[in-house]
Amino acid sequence: MVKNQKPTSKYNLLSLIFTTLVILIATLYPFNFSKIQLFSLAEIIANFNHSSNFQDQVNNIILFIPLGFSFTSLLLKSSKKSIVKLGLVILFSFGLSLTVEILQIFLPSRSPTPADLFNNTLGGLFGFVCFYIWNPQSFSSTIKNLKISQANQSRKQIVCCFIAYLLLTLFISILWQNANNLSNWHTNYYLSIGNEVRGNRHWQGYVSEIYIADQAISKNEASHGLSNPSYLNQLGKSLVAHYELSGKCCYQDKTGNQPELLWQGQPVSIPQSQGVFLNANSWLKTSAPVSTLSHRISQTSEFTISAAIATTNLDQKGPARIISISDSSLRRNLTLGQQGNSLDLRLRTPLTGENGTEIKLNIPNIFTDTYLHQIIITYARGTVQVYVDKLNNFYSFNLLDLIPKEQRIFYYALSFIPLGIGLSIITLLAQKRLIFYRVLFYSGIFIPSLMLESILVSESGKDFSMKNILLGISFTAVTMVCLRIRAAQLKTSSKFTN
Repeated sequence: MVKNQKPTSKYNLLSLIFTTLVILIATLYPFNFSKIQLFSLAEIIANFNHSSNFQDQVNNIILFIPLGFSFTSLLLKSSKKSIVKLGLVILFSFGLSLTVEILQIFLPSRSPTPADLFNNTLGGLFGFVCFYIWNPQSFSSTIKNLKISQANQSRKQIVCCFIAYLLLTLFISILWQNANNLSNWHTNYYLSIGNEVRGNRHWQGYVSEIYIADQAISKNEASHGLSNPSYLNQLGKSLVAHYELSGKCCYQDKTGNQPELLWQGQPVSIPQSQGVFLNANSWLKTSAPVSTLSHRISQTSEFTISAAIATTNLDQKGPARIISISDSSLRRNLTLGQQGNSLDLRLRTPLTGENGTEIKLNIPNIFTDTYLHQIIITYARGTVQVYVDKLNNFYSFNLLDLIPKEQRIFYYALSFIPLGIGLSIITLLAQKRLIFYRVLFYSGIFIPSLMLESILVSESGKDFSMKNILLGISFTAVTMVCLRIRAAQLKTSSKFTN
């Protein structure tokens, strides 16, 4: 017995070293480190102001699962309790992830993000769980400890565990709601009109007036704003920017909150009634970042934009940038663009990513002529509403309803597989009480999915979806079934062994 322990421990250590090296190579290659002028805590925090897209989230979780698995196997012979081992795996995963993210500050080709820390640590946690399910000794020991625990003998403690299970569901629901907020807006981005901030996505057309508020207006207010744009001045302190685009130069924000808009290139003389003409050689950009605007909208997670727009080319693509609050063509808070005859909206949220492209927001048949159109766009609680010229020419959609199928499945798996594991533990504690067991079993499968969908419908305004409810139920139930099958296999094998 002692003879086999050393080779096994050596193998586990080599496995951990190998998975660590794989992570370092995958996250730091090609190792083209460069110096930064000022290395401080403030600089580190500033460099972490990025967000990852859906594919990065998946990759970062999967990448750390082998690490959590191999580190847990190394701790197998340790006399420490399982909860201590879990803590060590989480700390090790987080520590390695933090090291990688800090090193990425020195890599021009990499962008450190706070989400990576969470996803990497979550991957390590999944690796821990996978090892305990895969390893017969660990799995059997866990089941045995649960059966002889004090909670197994006390109905009150089992009820407390179930309440904690429902509270975990509530916490998951809050995370889903926060996926729609605008708290990740960057305050150092410029406002540009008729092009991207760096001048590489030009649009050709007219813009005469722009209003931006840090609140979503009602349908009645939108009606007044469409017939008389100056009505939006009644929003008072909620109005964070108002530019009248007439004359050659320059354009001050009438609210006094934002920097002035300056011409990039030479302005083209046109009749003032049409506003300003914008093209590849003549477009507008603020003299400084619109920090106040971005900060206030990030605080309220709401906004309203009203603009009078006329395209002179019905086939502009890219999308061609009409109004943009951004840093580059890959990082933005908000962009209104033309994609053929459609209005393309890119909005930065935790769900849509830092380029606002994880979910497509496209309003068709807006640019079907070259006339001036009054457009009002509002956003609140994940719902985008677009009005064009008239109140009945109206579009509305919710970000949660537009999540792509594969992305939705992944997020529901992250949400409900842990719940399935938790419910398996609770029902194992209650299995000696048949009626009590059945109540916990069925309510534990159905309530979380119903709770999540109900909260999202009431708080985010999304459409009620039976498919989402069934998806959540399926992940919870399938997780429970898989764990039961695993337990039955181990029980059968132990009988044959005995």
